[in-house]
Amino acid sequence: MDRNKAEKRMATAPVGQLMLQMGTPMILSMMLQAVYNIVDSYFVANMAENGEIAVNALTLAFPVQMMMVAVGIGTGVGANALIARALGQGDREKAGAAAGNALTLMGIIYAVCLLFGAFGAGAYIGSQTSDPIALAMGSQYLRICCMASFGILFFSVFEKTLQATGRSLYSTIAQVAGALTNIVLDPIMIYGLLGCPKLGVEGAAWATVLGQIASLALAAVFHFRLNRELPFRRKALRLRRSIVGEIYSIGVPAIIAQGAMSVMNYCVNLIFGSLDSSYVTAYGIVYKIQQFVLFAAFGLRDAITPIVSFSYGMQNAKRIREGVRCGLMYTSVLMLVCTAAVEILAQPLAGIFSLSAGTMGLCVTGLRVLAVSFVFAGANIAIQGVFQATEGGVQSLLVSLLRQLIFVLPAAWLFARLLPPGVWMAFPIAEVLTAVIAAVLLRHTAGKGRLSQQDHAASLSK
Repeated sequence: MDRNKAEKRMATAPVGQLMLQMGTPMILSMMLQAVYNIVDSYFVANMAENGEIAVNALTLAFPVQMMMVAVGIGTGVGANALIARALGQGDREKAGAAAGNALTLMGIIYAVCLLFGAFGAGAYIGSQTSDPIALAMGSQYLRICCMASFGILFFSVFEKTLQATGRSLYSTIAQVAGALTNIVLDPIMIYGLLGCPKLGVEGAAWATVLGQIASLALAAVFHFRLNRELPFRRKALRLRRSIVGEIYSIGVPAIIAQGAMSVMNYCVNLIFGSLDSSYVTAYGIVYKIQQFVLFAAFGLRDAITPIVSFSYGMQNAKRIREGVRCGLMYTSVLMLVCTAAVEILAQPLAGIFSLSAGTMGLCVTGLRVLAVSFVFAGANIAIQGVFQATEGGVQSLLVSLLRQLIFVLPAAWLFARLLPPGVWMAFPIAEVLTAVIAAVLLRHTAGKGRLSQQDHAASLSK
């Protein structure tokens, strides 16, 4: 798409139609990202030996994987919003600098992940389990995922640059290619098919990172060939304090918001582990299925953010308000459909993982209880996207911390101590309470004029 046409489309296309066109591939992209972990869990659960322990090991490693994704996506979200806003203001030089600085920042982040994988993976897994088999499997899996994390990290940048210019279809194509690579390689490398050595959990890790590298390769090609609004210049890679500051004014709250999921999972692993290891195994599967659903909301949020951000840069309050309305409506409908699907399919979903009867029962209960929270969680995620697009990083961060740490962890701890079978209720309670506060914050933001004063500013400039 010609760059002028792309910008015109962002500025003039009906917001509801634009959100569906951009959001649909983003939803698919995010849900496919969640497939990586579900596929790994499925194949390792069906290993001939220690399948359930292997699922437990992947659950213990998952928080660090999520933290890497959090830093990558958070940096990408910051670059996405800055690029979209700069293009809305007609400043292509700044947009290109934002893209280049994001790549340099991702190189620094990868170096940190590489070091952690080499020297910290074993100690981290050991802080959650004393089972020697789970410790060995988890350490092995996490070490590979960290040391080859450049695929998922750099893909996060190119994915967001493609989304910022309205070319989300191409980021989805790259994501699909990576997901298919992972799905094909998992059984080959885990079980030792087609002449490949039988690698078990190590094979699951290699399949994951090779899929991520495939996504990176395609996304990079699409970016450099299609994003003419962001011409690559070597000097754009040189870090500029002002650009980095603007990226992370949005990105840090997004990183903390995403990272809160990692901290929550680590703490929940400890709380559930105090009950029984079967709770940890069940939680790992339930959470990954839940994330498959909520990543659909994250995908739609990634359409809400650039649309609202572009309109914010244009000082067009009508399109901002329309973006908020459509975003909340579409997210609610999507989450209602997902709630019905999980409630109906909880038993067969849990059944594909070859678990013991007790662990499977915990999975079914967990899925049905957490499904109740999907609509509230979707609303929280959509509102976070609005805040990120309108310089409301603090509000976005608060919503994230409320739903993932401040409410859920105390509730889970109390249920674990007083009523263990009800421990799953901590999650819907947290989402409902957060949704109430998020709605109040959004109303307060509109009342202060952030979503309406732009039209007045535009009229004065004429």
